[in-house]
Amino acid sequence: MNTAVNAILILVFWIKGISSDKSQNVHQTPADLLGNINDTVKLTCRHNISSYDTVLWYHRSGAGMALKLIGFTSYTSVQVVEKPYQGHFSVSGNGEQEALLHLLKLRHPEDSGHYFCAAYNYNPVYFGSGTKLTVLESNRTISLPTVTAIQPSQRECKSKKDKKSKKTLVCVASGFYPDHVSMSWEINGEKITYGVATDNTAQRHGDYYRITSRLRVLVRPWFTSSNNFTCIVSFFDGKKTVYRSDTFESAEGPGAEFVRGDYLRITNTAKLSYVCFIIKSTIYGVFVAFLVWRIQGSSGKSNNQELS
Repeated sequence: MNTAVNAILILVFWIKGISSDKSQNVHQTPADLLGNINDTVKLTCRHNISSYDTVLWYHRSGAGMALKLIGFTSYTSVQVVEKPYQGHFSVSGNGEQEALLHLLKLRHPEDSGHYFCAAYNYNPVYFGSGTKLTVLESNRTISLPTVTAIQPSQRECKSKKDKKSKKTLVCVASGFYPDHVSMSWEINGEKITYGVATDNTAQRHGDYYRITSRLRVLVRPWFTSSNNFTCIVSFFDGKKTVYRSDTFESAEGPGAEFVRGDYLRITNTAKLSYVCFIIKSTIYGVFVAFLVWRIQGSSGKSNNQELS
């Protein structure tokens, strides 16, 4: 049974990736968790999917790593932990409603990573959103991120060959530990996702982590004086989520003059084209009227000659 379950779960993850898009009825808590070596922690998975009687637990040690089945609970009577995890993990609860995963004595770094629960009964498998667990290194203190905003290059997108006409805003979060961090962007207080590219994972440099996010915006909004662009960093400190941010104010100066000049040039070109269109239309109308008058005049003369 374990081999069949494992194969089905791997196939599902390969096709869809790890996602909770169709798992609104599966609730996994907590989302983030920090622990010290030898601590005991508990993860909870609740679901209300009718006829689903089994909850599976998986561990992924790092980004891009394979999922490994820890164990599962079916109904209340079947509770199984796979051999590699016996002695370090246990499962309990009810596979039809609420199941628990117990980490009996945290190890560093083996137990760090992402944990996922899944409701299962040979039909589509529904996953929880996951828990990110970090087992802290000995004698390490939690360090909050420093956020630095880097202005776009003044020479970026000034070339007439650049048809996209965009600016790149860069935000760097650095000096934090551990790596429970996420980044987002706002324009004038409203969240934006289009044009955002954030590193998949934070990179470690020495004792601390660093992560970068970039926002590509059109030149015109960047040079609009009323716009503010804010980079927001969310960091879990073990008890709560802490927010840090830095704000880009829209640019002024040579770049703004370039945009305004470009705008005026486009506007004047459009006006000139419209005037030319009106003049050509008028000339064409006069010419057509002249032709009609000539044709009518010639027809009148022919009729008079026939009558004579």
